[in-house]
Amino acid sequence: MRKFIALSAMFLATTFAANAQDAKKEPPKSPRVTAKSDIAEISYGQPSKRGRVIFGELVPYGQVWRTGANMSTDLTVHEDVLFGGKELKKGTYAIFTVPGPETWTIIVNSKPGQRGASEYEANKDKNVIEVTAPVTKSTSVEEKFTISFEPGNLVFSWDDVVVKVPFAKK
Repeated sequence: MRKFIALSAMFLATTFAANAQDAKKEPPKSPRVTAKSDIAEISYGQPSKRGRVIFGELVPYGQVWRTGANMSTDLTVHEDVLFGGKELKKGTYAIFTVPGPETWTIIVNSKPGQRGASEYEANKDKNVIEVTAPVTKSTSVEEKFTISFEPGNLVFSWDDVVVKVPFAKK
């Protein structure tokens, strides 16, 4: 009986210690989030501004960006769609962008789950669509990078920048 009590006490102490460590963990700075529509969903790492200058500094102009944080932003379309006016077949794709002060180039790549822009360089031959979309300046500042669907568009917004790419059923 003593062994049972001693083992039970050790188990409880270990469990409480593990739970206390879990309680101390901070949430990730760039959590993985998903936006959904009736024809698609997009999953991405959502970084925050945290007082930084975003476009032109943290995210340099004219360079491929993974369009979020951590792993690539991945778009799954449940049926054939028009993406920036170009046909995109049903499937899952990685989204990369090349931000600029006036326009962004949005790249759809057939290899989802890439580790970022460095892995993109090795897979850029798998690009299936590239479109350009204008930058609109917002009067409000978005703290978190957000991708959303609105009727007829896929929308990227962060800081004072909004980029809308036409996105609709084929």
